[in-house]
Formats: sequence, C-alpha cells, structure tokens
Amino acid sequence: MPLTFLTADRAFDGRDDLADGAALPYEDLNRWRRPYRPGPWRVGAAALVLLLASYLLFAAVIVAFAGALPGAGVCVGAAAVVIVCALRLLRVGVWVSAQGLRRTGFFGTTTLPWARVAAVRTVQQPVKWLGTPRTVQGQALLVIPVDGEPLRPLITDHNADFLARVEAFDMAADAVEGWAAEYGC
Repeated sequence: MPLTFLTADRAFDGRDDLADGAALPYEDLNRWRRPYRPGPWRVGAAALVLLLASYLLFAAVIVAFAGALPGAGVCVGAAAVVIVCALRLLRVGVWVSAQGLRRTGFFGTTTLPWARVAAVRTVQQPVKWLGTPRTVQGQALLVIPVDGEPLRPLITDHNADFLARVEAFDMAADAVEGWAAEYGC
C-alpha cells in the first residue's frame, strides 16, 4: 500500500512516462545530481568520522577550560579538518547532469562531457571490495570515452554504496546508462 501523502512528488506517482531515476519535470537538468543514495557503509564511515570530530571538539572545550588556549585551537582545527573529510567522504560517487558525467573521489574530481562518452555499460569483472586491494568477482559500471580506453569503474557492486545491495546497484547503473543514452552516446 503506497503512502502517497508522504512523498513530495505524489503528483507524478501514477505517470508512466517518467522512468525510474528520471528527473521530474520541474527539476533543473543542468544541476549535478547523484542518481542513487549513498550506501550504508559510506554513511556509517562518515558517522564514525563525525563521532571522532565530536570527541575532538569536546577535548577542545576541556583544554580551553584548563587554560591552554593554543591547545584548544589545535583541537578545534583538527576537528574542522575531520569534519571536512567526513563531508568529502559523503560527496564521493558518480554525479550526472545534462552537461556530462562526473566522478567525485576523495582527493579529486573528474568530469567527462557527454560528447566524449562513447558508451556506458555494466560488465562482469574482478572489482575491489570496499576500495581495498582485495578483489572479488562482481559487476562494474564502465565508461568508454570516445578517444581511449575505459576509465576506472564508475561504481561497482562491492563499493561502499552498493555492498550487499544488488538491486540498488542495478537501479543506479540503469539510471546512469539512461542519462548516457539521453544526453550522450
């Protein structure tokens, strides 16, 4: 039984012309959006990092009350760095817009315009388990640019967003492939 009164887009719930993962008619297609939700592993890791930041801030208060203001400043600065790292960890992933495809990593971001994308497809291959050096057999979403070899996998079914969530991986891969079919290749 759907609870349509709980959804913000209830006016579009019965429409068949809106495919899964498609943007709603009132949304800006030039705005970068993630075609999936962050997974529980990524959110849990960010929560633990934010817990560490709360301990650092609590330590800063204790050190400030003890009278060592430079030490409190160091603790606050360290907490700010930890909070920025947690926020960056939550931003990691694949983002799409009408302009192109963007893979955001922890240390850098790569943007590929749709004109440079030859194909986006899901393949079976060895993939890294939660980003560690250990590899397992799994699925990966690959982008093949017009001018070269395939890039690193955009998403895999064993990364922090999709571990033990096969259906979510399939929906995200279909959404990215849909954006590529509509705007790119």
